[in-house]
Amino acid sequence: MATFLYKLGRLAFRRRIYTALVWVALLALSGIGASAAASAGSSFSIPGTEAQKAFDLIDERFPGSSVDGAVARVVFKAPEGQTMASPENRATVEEVVKALPAGSDQIGQVVDPYKANAISQDGSTAYVAVSYKVTTLELTDDTRTSLEDIGADARKSGLTVEIGGDALQAIPAAGVTEVIGVAIAAVVLVITFGSLIAAGLPLVTALIGVGISVSVIASLAGAMDFDSTTSVLAMMIGLAVGIDYALFIVSRYRSELADGHEPEEAAGRAAGTAGSAVFFAGLTVVIALVGLAVVNIPMLTKMGLAAAGTVVVAVLVALTLVPAVLGFAGKRVLGKKARKKLERERVASTPGKPNMGTRWARFVLRRPAVVVLVGVVGLGVAAVPAASLEMGLPDNGSQPTSTTQRKAYDILSDSFGPGFNGPLVVVVDLKGADNGEATVGQVSDAVKGVKDVVAVTPATYNEAGDTAMITAVPKDRPSSVDTENLVHSVRDAGGEVASDAGVKVLVTGATALNTDFSQKMNDALLPYLAVVVGLAFLLLMLIFRSVLVPLKAALGFLLSVVAALGAVVAVFQWGWLSDFFGIEQTGPVMSMVPIFMVGTVFGLAMDYEVFLVTRMREAYVHGEQPREAVETGFRHGARVVTAAAVIMMAVFAGFAGSGESMIKLIGFSLAVAVFFDAFVVRMAIVPAVLALLGDKAWWLPRWLDRLLPNVDVEGDQLRKTLERNTHGSGRGPDSDTDWNKPMARV
Repeated sequence: MATFLYKLGRLAFRRRIYTALVWVALLALSGIGASAAASAGSSFSIPGTEAQKAFDLIDERFPGSSVDGAVARVVFKAPEGQTMASPENRATVEEVVKALPAGSDQIGQVVDPYKANAISQDGSTAYVAVSYKVTTLELTDDTRTSLEDIGADARKSGLTVEIGGDALQAIPAAGVTEVIGVAIAAVVLVITFGSLIAAGLPLVTALIGVGISVSVIASLAGAMDFDSTTSVLAMMIGLAVGIDYALFIVSRYRSELADGHEPEEAAGRAAGTAGSAVFFAGLTVVIALVGLAVVNIPMLTKMGLAAAGTVVVAVLVALTLVPAVLGFAGKRVLGKKARKKLERERVASTPGKPNMGTRWARFVLRRPAVVVLVGVVGLGVAAVPAASLEMGLPDNGSQPTSTTQRKAYDILSDSFGPGFNGPLVVVVDLKGADNGEATVGQVSDAVKGVKDVVAVTPATYNEAGDTAMITAVPKDRPSSVDTENLVHSVRDAGGEVASDAGVKVLVTGATALNTDFSQKMNDALLPYLAVVVGLAFLLLMLIFRSVLVPLKAALGFLLSVVAALGAVVAVFQWGWLSDFFGIEQTGPVMSMVPIFMVGTVFGLAMDYEVFLVTRMREAYVHGEQPREAVETGFRHGARVVTAAAVIMMAVFAGFAGSGESMIKLIGFSLAVAVFFDAFVVRMAIVPAVLALLGDKAWWLPRWLDRLLPNVDVEGDQLRKTLERNTHGSGRGPDSDTDWNKPMARV
């Protein structure tokens, strides 16, 4: 592997113009494809669940119902002392109903509140229910604008008019905080390298890779039915790994230049050594993201595949475009200040003047047992809130209070009860029933008898009369644990009638779908962990030729991810520091976040494991003692790994400032997880454990050593080959201070 990547790096360096043109052409073509592509889809399904089966039955038996279409509720609130029954207020509502043409290209049905009893008991509130034939992201801008204009015109009457539902749901977009995150990454790169050229190179190449990936996702959005957040999540992960992977290649290139190699040789060696680590680190991330398919939820699978594709592009960019751009930069990646800094580092690397990484490693090695104990206990304390984790899916109640969706949600909650925003739909399949009407009545009575059901509407039948729908309104808000329990109670009540009458009774609706989704996430977490950790364990055995190092890496990951979940629960569920993070509504954690976080963080955690420990492995196979190897690994890798972790945290924290609740939660969880994993696990617990294990850390049974192929991530075979075949002919000037020789021609 190292030899192949060495040749690839040198080829990209020599053919830098062609390599750069290929990537620029890919960026242009993907951009053209994105601009010409159809809009993204937003269908959401959970195969095999009761809620999904009920949705499918409604779609089959009630043609034209558009169960997955967008919905809107135009909510009217009368001024103090008035009611919606007054002629003036009624006229305003009727004008809104007329302005929404039912049966048009996009609007399916519009329900007049005065004909459907959609008025609160005190008469102060009414709402017009609008169902659309298309999904939220398929709504045209004209349709959205028309809906907003209708609401604005209605407000002129003096009524409070807000629009709920998902029809006005905005597509997540990059904002100021994301830009700040990238800016912080740029500052960290400048500090790390001391050169604007070296700092700008990882940013430019990462942005090119992300641009291609996001454009391809946009091009495929219509055909693949990608969710609206897919491209944002891909951008988040792509930026983080893209910058970090380029950072490691550039850092190794500078190190090879400092050792006296000519630029082309330095680029090849950087690609062969750091590039090997990048390849396998990226592979662990891809395994973790592709592994999301085992959950068997199409939306999550697509998100994982899209993000994995972004990581693949980031790896390819790091292995080809980065060496090509280094060909244009040559030795200019080492500015005057950077050269002086490297000179100081070479001096500091002597036993008398250790650098910061060496000093930290020595501190850990002096008291490894204490470091392990403090690290494990600290992460354990942070993980305590995770025991109270509650999961659900967000509704308009989690929107910022300034939005019209949240205002409409609050008005409906106050006027009709908290559960009105999340009704349960009970579907009765009457095929084969002798007396369908009586059976539906029994189901309705059973549902009414369930505690915390505050209202049950009369049954609605399809044209064939073989299917009925009953709506039940819970007492509590949709995202509450009590409502989740109520879903199971209603199913139990309906199931008893169904078994006696020989019919099917299914419970669905957004609230029931969220409940099933959360349950499926819980059920899938352990199998997912087993698949992903198992595959990654085998991969790490290939890389490190060890059994205990991969085991230690996996256990460290579990510590960091549980601690991160604890932080998520404390902030987003319990409300600790919620004002600081701009969280207006606390409650259950979004169901998909824990498993998505587990997959992503596992991949990123293995990144740091590979980048840091390969340096230790490299020193160990070259004859150093275990403790010396740990110190050497930190002397060469701690500073760069620290910079990489800070960059990732900055990028993820930037997305944590998003106005979209899901993006905010994922950004926060990933930033915290990277902090715990990089600085507590990889930088403290890992070297301490390696010190305690000694030579045993690198033990591998002989029979297994013979079976496993040698991937040579540390570049040992490459180095031997170069020394044997070239006898140093690839080296540049022997003098470490000979920086002023003419740069290789570009």
